This record gives sequence, structure tokens and C-alpha cells, in this order.
Amino acid sequence: MTQTTSYQHQDFDPIVVADIGGTNARFAVVTHYCQQTRQFEIQHQVTYPSAEFQSFESALKRYIDQLPVAKPSRASLAVAGPIKSQQVYLTNLGWHFSIPELKEHMGFDDLAVINDFAAFAYAAPYLDTEQNILIKSGQPEPDANIAVMGPGTGFGAACLARDINGSAVMSCEAGHINLAPVTALDRQLLHALRANLQHVSIESVFSGPGIARLYRAMAEVKGHTPMDLNASQISQLAAECEICDATLTHFCDWMGSVAGDLALTFGALGGVNIGGGILPRMTERLLSSRFIERFTEKGLMSQYVGQIPVTLVVQDNIPLIGAAACLHERRS
Repeated sequence: MTQTTSYQHQDFDPIVVADIGGTNARFAVVTHYCQQTRQFEIQHQVTYPSAEFQSFESALKRYIDQLPVAKPSRASLAVAGPIKSQQVYLTNLGWHFSIPELKEHMGFDDLAVINDFAAFAYAAPYLDTEQNILIKSGQPEPDANIAVMGPGTGFGAACLARDINGSAVMSCEAGHINLAPVTALDRQLLHALRANLQHVSIESVFSGPGIARLYRAMAEVKGHTPMDLNASQISQLAAECEICDATLTHFCDWMGSVAGDLALTFGALGGVNIGGGILPRMTERLLSSRFIERFTEKGLMSQYVGQIPVTLVVQDNIPLIGAAACLHERRS
């Protein structure tokens, strides 16, 4: 729970928040917001295995029914799935729901449903710097755009766009951009990847399944016969397997180029935040890699990206904080 006990809380209508993924459905209530520390107070956290429920509505109903406090009138949900025309699809679970119908059926006065990386972007101004890891120092511009991105099951990205008129979150499908080679090794690996993939996207490499693809490509380029390994096995064998070690190191190196490309795309002079389920488990390798060098190698724009700080976000509850921020900022 985020601590705010040293300060007075402003008036705040509680918000039911949720982080809905293919494995777990996490719920909580944000009860207060502290203006001085810019921190939300999160209580009544519960995690359910998503597979226990036939629908999202049944999971939400169980949580609300078990709350020891009165049901809040507001809810904000971060979901790992597409949202189109007020319809939400969680394909890994077979869940689908209509946002207006859910709002009416559950009796919420206010309901927001956002993508999980949109929640990451909404959370950007509310991060606790002491809980996260600075990968690259810089001189962020106040109130400039902040980019968020990261590899996990797939590759997600979004941007908190800010100017003198306010702010808005831009969601996108950056994971499906063509993966660009920079070095000779990149080009060799891309050639090997194209033998099995018609479209080599960022997500083709920068994701859990992508690590296994990169390993097989690395083995081919290095003249080795690859083993049938998944991402977890590659990580476990890295200390004793030259190809596994080279794969993970190059994953971090190449990620620097990708992050720099997206920083330019989003004009992220306010900073770049990296999350997802993979890189927080590779912190030491990331810090010792060529990530910073490749992030800043942008020709005429090298000085531009050179001033951008990069933070590896390992803080808990980012989707819940972002979900709360989405509704909170509507009333600010």
C-alpha cells in the first residue's frame, strides 16, 4: 500500500481499480490521494486466478460482494486486451464485455476501461523514483511527453502526451512496427528470423516467445545447433551456454535501439519508462549492456535522445495506480 500518512488527504471518491491479465485478475480500492506526495492509497487488494471465472463480470461481482466497505460509485479497469467501440476482448480467457452494459449492470456512476500500457502511461507522473531503477540519466523537460514501453507476453507501448493545454494518453500498436537492424549482427539475425517469419516486428523478438526466436537465430548465425528452449530455460542456462548468454545480452543491446526509436517517435523529452515482465528480471545484464549506447546512436538526433532519462519501472501496482489516475485526472 502506498503510504501517505504524513499528509492531509484531499476529498476523494473511492475507486474500484483492477488489473486484468490472462493469468490473474487483481482488484483493489483506491481510497485517498495525497496532493503533496502525488501518491494514491491502495487498500483491500485481492488477486483471483482468472481461470476460475466464466466472465469478467462474475470476477468483479465476487470482489465487490466481499468488500468490507460500501461499494464505490467509480471503477477503472486496466485490461491486457483490445478495446474497440466500447467492447473489451480478453481473448486468452474468452472474456468479452460491453463497457456501457457493465457500467449499468454494476451500478457505477463512472467507469473507465483502458489498455494495460495506457495505464502504465497514466501512472508515469505518479511514480516513486526511490522504488525504480535509473538506467540512463538525463535532463527531462518538465511537462514534456513521457513514453512507456516494455516486453512481456507481447510488446506494449504508449505515450503520455502533454502540452500547455493539458495531457492525454496515446495508445498504439508499436509492437507490430518492423524491427530495424542497426549493426552487422542485427542484420544477420534479421536474415535468420525472416526465414521463419513473414513479418519480423518488434514483438517478434522483444517478448517472451521472441527470446526463443532470437536464441534460434543467434545459434544459426554463430554456427551452432539450437536446443529446444523457451525463454525461462535460456535464462537459466545463460551462465554455461555461450549462445544463451549472447542471446540475452543482444536482447538488451537491441532493446536500446528500439527504445530510442520510440523515444523519437513520441517526442519523449519527459523521459522513457520501461516495464513489462522481462527486463525487471534482467536488471544487471541490462545495466552492463550496450543499451545506453544504442539508445543514443541516432545520427543527427543523438543529442536530442541523449538528454532523455530512461527508468526501469519495478514498482508494484503500476496498473492499479494508472487506472486510478485515469479517473482522477478527469476531475482534476
